[in-house]
Amino acid sequence: MKPLQLFSLSLFSSAVLISCSPEPNEVIEPVVEAASDTAEIEAMLHQHIAVLASDEFEGRAPATPGEEKTINYLRSEFEALGIGPGNGDSYFQSVSVTEITTASDAVLTFSGSNYNAELEYATEMIVGSQQQIPTTSIVDSELIFVGYGVVAPERNWNDYAGIDVAGKTVVILVNDPGYATQDPNVFNGNAMTYYGRWTYKYEEAARQGAAGALIVHEVGAAGYGWEVVSGSWSGPQIGLQADNLNSDKNDIEGWLTLGSAEALFAAAGLDYQELKAAAAQPGFTAVPLGDITASVTIQNSVRTSQSQNVIAMIPGTERAEETIIYTAHWDHLGVNPELPGDNIYNGAADNATGTAALLAMAKMHADAGPAPRSVVFLAVTAEESGLLGSRWYAEHPIFPLATTVANINIDVLNTYGPMHDIVVVGSGSSELEAYLEEAATSQGRHLVEEPNPERGYYYRSDHFNFAKAGVPALYAESGEDSVEFGKEWGAEQAQDYNENRYHAPSDEYDPSWNLEGAAQDIQLYFKVANKLSRESSFPNWLEGNEFKSIRDASQSARQ
Repeated sequence: MKPLQLFSLSLFSSAVLISCSPEPNEVIEPVVEAASDTAEIEAMLHQHIAVLASDEFEGRAPATPGEEKTINYLRSEFEALGIGPGNGDSYFQSVSVTEITTASDAVLTFSGSNYNAELEYATEMIVGSQQQIPTTSIVDSELIFVGYGVVAPERNWNDYAGIDVAGKTVVILVNDPGYATQDPNVFNGNAMTYYGRWTYKYEEAARQGAAGALIVHEVGAAGYGWEVVSGSWSGPQIGLQADNLNSDKNDIEGWLTLGSAEALFAAAGLDYQELKAAAAQPGFTAVPLGDITASVTIQNSVRTSQSQNVIAMIPGTERAEETIIYTAHWDHLGVNPELPGDNIYNGAADNATGTAALLAMAKMHADAGPAPRSVVFLAVTAEESGLLGSRWYAEHPIFPLATTVANINIDVLNTYGPMHDIVVVGSGSSELEAYLEEAATSQGRHLVEEPNPERGYYYRSDHFNFAKAGVPALYAESGEDSVEFGKEWGAEQAQDYNENRYHAPSDEYDPSWNLEGAAQDIQLYFKVANKLSRESSFPNWLEGNEFKSIRDASQSARQ
C-alpha cells in the first residue's frame, strides 16, 4: 500500500466532469438508501479495526497464523450479516504463494582496481531475489548504469539500446524521465507512468537478461523514505507461485541508498548527478561503471503455501452475472523477529481500515436489499507484496471481467474526521468519476485533483489489476481540508502518518480516532455502487485512456 494521502488542490474543471458523464441508462431501478447512519458506521469501523489490527492477528501476513485468524474473522462476519459466499459455496479463493525470507547477513561487495566497498544490509542496501530457491548469487558481475531502465517503443525510448547486459548487473534510477524533466511532453510529465514503477524496472532488466538489478532510492522520486524500502523488503517476501519459477527473474534484485550510489559512481570516475540528468534526455546511452564489479550471495528460506482471497456476494435479482466489485487488501507486513522492540506491523490504517469498510458496506447493501446486479466484496491477499491477490483474481476471475461493471477500491481510510474534499487518484480516467462527483455533491463535498501524480499512486493499489484487465476502477480518498481544523492541520496529519507510521510497527489502532470522515467516505462509495447496481449501463474509460481499448474489446465480445 502507498502512503496516506490527504489532499487539497484545485477543483476538477467543469470540462472534466462533463466529459466523463455516462450515457443515459436504459433501465434505472429506484435507488434504495441504506439504513446505516454515520454513527453506526463509525462504531462498526472501530469494532473491526480494533480486532484486525490487534497483536493477536500478528500483522496479518499471508500464509501465517495471522492470515488464518483474519480470513476466518471475515468469513464469520459476512455470515453474521447474512451475506453468502462469492465463490460457489466458499468464501475463499485460493492463491498459490511462495514466501522467501532472505537472511539479513547478506553483504553486497563492490570491487575495482581502486575501490572496494562492503555495503551493509538494510542500512546501505537491500537485496533479495524472486527466484524461489535457497541460494542465489552474483559474482564479479559487471555494473552498467542504464538510466531509468525503460524500453518504450511507443515513446521512441530505449535505455538498453546498443548495450548487452546479459549476465551483468544494471543500476537503475527510480521513477521515469517525465518526473525528472517536469516536461509534459516527456512521458506523462510529472505524472508517473508504469515505466516508473520498480516492478517494471525489475521485469525489464530480467527481459534484457541481467543477472542483477539495483534501483537507486531517492525520496522525492520514489515518494517514500529509505525506511519504507528497508522495512518492506526485509523479512518474509511473498510472491505468486509460477509454472516457470526462475527463468524470467533476475538472480538478485535490490536497492541502493543515494549515498551508496553516489560513492559507487565517484569510484568509477563518474558524476552521479550529471549522469542522472543525461538519463532524462532522449538518446541516452547506458554507461559501464568502469572496472567495478558486484558480488553478493543470499541465503533464502523458501516456503510454498496457499493464501486466500476472501469473497462474499449479494446476488443480483435480474442480472446476477453483472457485478460491482469492492476491493480492499486484508494483509499487512506481519512480524519481523529481527526487529528490536515492537516487531509487529499491525497495519491499523493500512489496511485494517479498508477491510473494516468492506464489512460496513456489506451491511449497508444488505440493508438496502437486493438489486438487479450483484454486489461483491473482495478482500484480497498479498497487496503489500506487489498486488498479488488482486492480480491472481484478475487472472482467475470468479465473475467474468466482461460483465464486471466496475471496481471500487478502498485502501487506507481517513482517521482525522470529516473533510470538505475528496480526491480521485488517477483523475480524468473513467466515467465512474461522474458518479463520484454526484455522490460527493449530495454530501456538500467537492472533488479535487491528485497533488502528487509523480508518485505513481495509481499503480500502487489493487484497483490497478482490474484496470489492466479493462474494468473501470475507481480509487478515491479523503482530501485534507478538515471541516473542523482546516487545510494546514489536515496536511500536518498526513505528513505525520507518512513519516512516523507508514509501514512501521507504530501503525496501530487508536480508539481516539475520529472516524466520522471515514464513515462519510463509505457512504460515498456506497452511493456510487448502489446506483450502478440498479442501472443497465456499463461505464467506460474516457477517450485516450490506456485501458479503453481493452474495455471496448470485451464489451464488443459480450454483445
